[in-house]
Amino acid sequence: QVQLVESGGGLVQAGGSLRLSCQAPGTIFNIKVMGWYRQAPKKARELVAIIRDNGSTTYGDSVKGRFTISRDNAKNTVYLQMNSLKPEDTGVYYCDVLHLVVLPKTEPYEYKYWGQGTQVTVSS
Repeated sequence: QVQLVESGGGLVQAGGSLRLSCQAPGTIFNIKVMGWYRQAPKKARELVAIIRDNGSTTYGDSVKGRFTISRDNAKNTVYLQMNSLKPEDTGVYYCDVLHLVVLPKTEPYEYKYWGQGTQVTVSS
């Protein structure tokens, strides 16, 4: 059972900062995309940010200019630096890893793993 290890969530006041990290096992190779999604109570899961293997990034509109995603390929780890936090940033943050599975005599295919989620609460 592959597990992504997330850390860094917690309670912070509005305007504060948090840094999330998510590490994938070293047994996962050919990682194409690493990212973060979040889900607030009674709302659908939404994109926060992703970073591709070429270093390009995409951010959700609500976090642009405040959050920064980065990755350390040597450690199979993705980070999310969250600044100027707002109460509406509250939710469970999930990391995901999309990698290319390459097996003998089989067409390569993509597979995604999800983390267990870490709670971020921003008080007003």
